[in-house]
Amino acid sequence: VSARKYRPQHFDELIGQNHIAQTLKNAIKTDHLAHAFLFSGPRGVGKTTSARILAKVLNCENLIDYKACGECSSCKSFLDNASFNIFELDAASNNSVEHIRALNEQVRFQPQQGSFKIYIIDEVHMLSQAAFNAFLKTLEEPPPYAKFILATTEKHKIIPTILSRCQIFDFRRIQIKDIVFQLKTIAEKEGRSMDDDAYHLIAQKADGAMRDALSIYDKVISSVEGEITYAEVADNLNVLDYEYYFKLVDLSIKEDLPELMLLYDDIVKKGF
Repeated sequence: VSARKYRPQHFDELIGQNHIAQTLKNAIKTDHLAHAFLFSGPRGVGKTTSARILAKVLNCENLIDYKACGECSSCKSFLDNASFNIFELDAASNNSVEHIRALNEQVRFQPQQGSFKIYIIDEVHMLSQAAFNAFLKTLEEPPPYAKFILATTEKHKIIPTILSRCQIFDFRRIQIKDIVFQLKTIAEKEGRSMDDDAYHLIAQKADGAMRDALSIYDKVISSVEGEITYAEVADNLNVLDYEYYFKLVDLSIKEDLPELMLLYDDIVKKGF
């Protein structure tokens, strides 16, 4: 799917999160990196992607302008999902105190290659109260080679004692113009054409989430051949085309009741 195929690989490619990319770059440049980060924000805005980019950059052996080289053993093992230094844990399915105790045990061992052992814990708000408590000491005083990157969509569910131990980054919803720009870039690479209104409709429907926009885009391009128009996207997304509003007003002014009823029937058939 497009969301995975075109996932950003460097800080420069992050969409709509320049404030976070710049802060992380500066932290690496001045060697002021926190030992624990909390990335919070709505879904599909780049939290896990940013965590992976940061993890890759921290362990890259030939860092060029804050870009991981992709050639060294650390980068290659990460891309092959075989890294012994970068661990991704899904807190939704590993939320018990035993899972966190196992993680605490693992942290004690030094990295086999590279400078850091990095733990990316996704959906961290799903951890149980006991798991949070078991995690506190490790998060407060980890060994110098350990870094924790926590990601969550619901920051308010995380206990204050965890929050106070992390450097918090708030991700923003992605602006419509940024989503449209990215969709156009991907459509050009795929050799597909779409009119501007169609891009804007997808971006509006995505509600600030790039992943949602790409899921909609994938659905539309698989169902329509050739050039994609606004009407086809509206039909595909099952949203009311703005033409309906104009028609309703026009028919009301004309007091054309039969046509109004037919139009109303058409709207009801669409499920509204």
